[in-house]
Amino acid sequence: MTMKINRRRLLGALAGTTAAGVLSLNAVTAQEQASSQAQTVTAAPPNSNLAFETEILVCGGGPAGFAAAVNAARLGRKVLILERYGRLGGMGINARVWPLMGGVSSPFVKEVHAKIGGNNFDPERADLHYADFLEQAGAKILLHAWATEAIMDGNRIVGVKAISKEGTLTVRANLVIDATGDADVAFFAGVPCDMGREGDGLVQPMSIMFAIEGVGDNAQYSGSEQSARATKIGGNETWETVTTRAQKNGELPETVGVVRTYKMGRRGKACVNATQINGLFGTKVEDLTKAELECRRQAFQVVDFMRKYLPGYENIYVSHMPSVIGVRETRRIRGLEQLKREDLVTGRKWDNAIVRDARFSLDIHNPAGGGQAENQSHDQVQGTAGQVKPYEIPATCVIPQKVDGLLVAGRCISGTHEAHSSYRVQNICMAIGAGVGVLAATALNDQAAPANVDIKKVQKILFL
Repeated sequence: MTMKINRRRLLGALAGTTAAGVLSLNAVTAQEQASSQAQTVTAAPPNSNLAFETEILVCGGGPAGFAAAVNAARLGRKVLILERYGRLGGMGINARVWPLMGGVSSPFVKEVHAKIGGNNFDPERADLHYADFLEQAGAKILLHAWATEAIMDGNRIVGVKAISKEGTLTVRANLVIDATGDADVAFFAGVPCDMGREGDGLVQPMSIMFAIEGVGDNAQYSGSEQSARATKIGGNETWETVTTRAQKNGELPETVGVVRTYKMGRRGKACVNATQINGLFGTKVEDLTKAELECRRQAFQVVDFMRKYLPGYENIYVSHMPSVIGVRETRRIRGLEQLKREDLVTGRKWDNAIVRDARFSLDIHNPAGGGQAENQSHDQVQGTAGQVKPYEIPATCVIPQKVDGLLVAGRCISGTHEAHSSYRVQNICMAIGAGVGVLAATALNDQAAPANVDIKKVQKILFL
């Protein structure tokens, strides 16, 4: 038996020691011995299940999943949302991908911004705001629950199995929304998926974003390749020139050609987006492990560079390192339609749009080097992101091929590698999620398949 010894008992025992210095700790009553025993915990058998039933199941609690769950619940449906981590908010919270980026005409996104403080939200509190939205809408939240298997009835998904500290969770639902970012549920269900760019199949690199403090009032900020070319650093050298030289001489990693900084709300605090690891996939555990370790090491190399070369950053230090790596690109489902680069460049409109006026550049972080993947030249050493016109996203991009009872929200919808580089950002993903939530609830309300829903009803709710 293991006996608990506290300070009082130890002092009492010391007072009663013999002349020979022998400690006696046996003067413990039977009652004390019984109470000191640790609780016995019996492991659940491997086949035990915790079972839940709901009308709409949302897998993933990032901007897309949160938005889908809130909007479906507001329309009166019973909604359960599963999130693998202990905090809602996805990459913006757990990977410190900050600030929110992308523009969109969405009353729901506008409502969320009014609550969380806009694009420059507080990452220490925003997850609680997301929880407030969900709870007020009547949705049930389960954190620390990771969907690992699709439950199928023929070609229809009827639920998922998820792992948790209690064992396996079984959740059955009338409709399932995959908002995992990686199309995990769709992939498990047999939906055909694409990953990477055409040709070599490489995906955009993973990165660790981190927060720094100690930034001087004289510091400048540069959040893009274009800004780096326009920002002067002590004389005639530009931010891009200084960074590129450090990249070439080994002071920065060879994949780090752009050091992006964003001023945060508190004086002297900033967010840094610079680390980058190429050739790895966010769906492989060994690759994720390598990326986590390497990018964290890169972060301190970047800080050393900034202290040495960037005025105003001489006294900076890392004040927050996120718990997970930021993943830009993995699987993309094949849907009834596929969003293409040309749709974004021309600002294509769709009769069945569930997202309107999406705006963000073709931001393709180079899968095979540093900077942008496109438009690199003598005058644009680190490349330049391509431009788009305000575009729409149709409902048919969130409805997968081959599997019924499933919708997809967020960066894993149906689109090409190039189109994905724009709609993957958090504000646009949130708008996609809102559209998917309304589409799912309307389908159940009308007892129709999502592909057969009167899209005018959905649009009237979404765009007010």
